[in-house]
Amino acid sequence: MTEDEMSRDVYTLTDEDGKEEQFELLASCEYGDKEYYALASLDNESDEYVILRVEQENGETILVTIDDDDEFDAVADIFDDEVFSDIDYDGDTSDTGDEG
Repeated sequence: MTEDEMSRDVYTLTDEDGKEEQFELLASCEYGDKEYYALASLDNESDEYVILRVEQENGETILVTIDDDDEFDAVADIFDDEVFSDIDYDGDTSDTGDEG
């Protein structure tokens, strides 16, 4: 493990086919009485991230997918509005304030 990997929160997740992939924790938030993580793949260089709910099971932290559409949309809005609002996804670094 490199020094850079040790300074980041990295999780190895296993998909339904048994394939493992490493993800870096970008941010966390709370919604209701639950905690959620936004994670980006270390193997994929896209700007996309996944959102998973944090649960405790037998004293261990597990990350689970969010099946409820309303819950997912609410949490995604929190991440988009409060956490990732400063990220410029289209690569435009100018901030002129002109919209058209």
